[in-house]
Amino acid sequence: MSWGRRARRTSRRMWAVLAAGALAAGLLAGCSSKNQVPSIGYAVDALPASYNGGSTLGANGGAAALFPRVLTGFFYTGPDGQPVADTDYGTAKQVPGDSQTIQYRLNPDGVYSDGVPTSCDDMVLEWAARSGRFTRPGGAPMFDAASTAGYSDIERVDCQPGAKSATVTFRAERHFLAWQTLFTAADLMPAHVVAQVAGVPDVVKPVQSGDQATLEKLAQFWNNGWMLNQGTTDPKVFPSSGPYRIESVSATDGIVLVKNDRWWGNAARTPRIVLLPKNIDLRKKVADKAVAVVDVGAGSVKDLSLSGFSVQQVPSRGAEQLVLSTGGVFGSADARRAFASCLPRQSLYDKLGHPGFDVKSGLGAGPLNSRIVQADSLYYPVVSGGADKYRTGDAAAGQARALGADPTVRIGYLAPDDRRAQTVSMIADACKAAGITVVDAGAPDFSPTELGDKVDAALGGTAGAPGPSGTLTGVGATVSLHSGQGLNFGHYSNGRYDSLTDQLAADDFSADVLSANTEAENLLWTDMPSVPLFATPRTVAFGDGLVNGIVSPTKAGAGWNMDRWVLQR
Repeated sequence: MSWGRRARRTSRRMWAVLAAGALAAGLLAGCSSKNQVPSIGYAVDALPASYNGGSTLGANGGAAALFPRVLTGFFYTGPDGQPVADTDYGTAKQVPGDSQTIQYRLNPDGVYSDGVPTSCDDMVLEWAARSGRFTRPGGAPMFDAASTAGYSDIERVDCQPGAKSATVTFRAERHFLAWQTLFTAADLMPAHVVAQVAGVPDVVKPVQSGDQATLEKLAQFWNNGWMLNQGTTDPKVFPSSGPYRIESVSATDGIVLVKNDRWWGNAARTPRIVLLPKNIDLRKKVADKAVAVVDVGAGSVKDLSLSGFSVQQVPSRGAEQLVLSTGGVFGSADARRAFASCLPRQSLYDKLGHPGFDVKSGLGAGPLNSRIVQADSLYYPVVSGGADKYRTGDAAAGQARALGADPTVRIGYLAPDDRRAQTVSMIADACKAAGITVVDAGAPDFSPTELGDKVDAALGGTAGAPGPSGTLTGVGATVSLHSGQGLNFGHYSNGRYDSLTDQLAADDFSADVLSANTEAENLLWTDMPSVPLFATPRTVAFGDGLVNGIVSPTKAGAGWNMDRWVLQR
């Protein structure tokens, strides 16, 4: 058995034990004489823009749900939203010292699909891109990073170009509790590709020396060089470090993944996976029997028939929410609070927030009353009191005078999406009594980057994601309201909130955590940069004969273990 396989097999066995009864039935069916289908269609309501999951476009487009088994890293997001060590890629351990220090060792057998070995160069590039350290004249960041959380706390990455090990040392005054969310699957990009485009032997030396001209070239490609355009992707530009690699991208046929023959771990069990994102006609693909796995927002696809599937409706770790602009009609906190006051949060939850499931506590048990604390956390009942007066929708409290004369609020979302269209319609009806006109601005090419320009509010999941979102650590939820972060689409800025969340990133003493979370959440209910509605409900379905399908209502989606899927018919 090759280096690291045993741990991954143990992990997979553990999650297999937790699978639902329908899965067990599928496993028994797998023992029959049915034939294995060589290709599996996976429909997920992400809309990919970039291969680079660490960029704002890549993160918002759902790279974590599409490419976790294409671009691997030291950790991946497990089905409960927790970081899980991927020892096929390498190992990471925290070592004692005055400063927080992590030692990383890459698998000596690791090699990209283009034949170039994986190396710590990839880590140096990731840190450079996401540290926020490298800026242009005037202070604007060179790299369009989704977030700098954790990476900005790193003092240095000690790496010899091409080496299979690195030491990451954090700043003396900082400690990052969620360090296992760094250098992860779908985020760790091939540095050798960027170095070649920039015309340098490696990325390590320019980063270490702060070579501004070369860093500009590195940033230009990191930001824009991995866009997912139509056609066959150049394997020299889009190499894989996982069981699958990208073969082609098509507006009608999705993204085709094929087995990566250079993968050094357990080989993918199905030769071909076809990713069918949000812009694909899912009803037609299901009718044509081109889909075996479905992971979409519950109720988002009108009249979707999933006969022949084992269907589960589950609450996710993503927060269905309205992200508000901090300019235009929402240029003041008074205006944002007035709008929040007329939102029928309880009615929205009752009608749209728990389709097909009824839980008494935890995720999905009622309207979501916190932006940064998970609903199944022990802290949640204490920190969520600020939501009490925004539960039912009060037309009098939401009077339009705070928003100016004849106020109009444009709500954007990635269309078509029947549940979100109903959400906007219910909000429009409720806020009409307050003198506020709500316009449905959903569009098939919508992006939350339009917030403040074409729309006043963005309806989506955690950090504005249109599809799978959320993790157990909650880093994405926190940074999406932190000043200067790529995923902060509303451009909200509050120094006290930043200070509190920076404290929470480093402090796990329960009394301090409770105090900081409570203050932060109360501050957010006062400033109202966003309005949480409910835990985003997900529909996850596995076709009859699909083996090893395990629900993951997180940003990684059902595809977190796609290399283990087998379809037998």
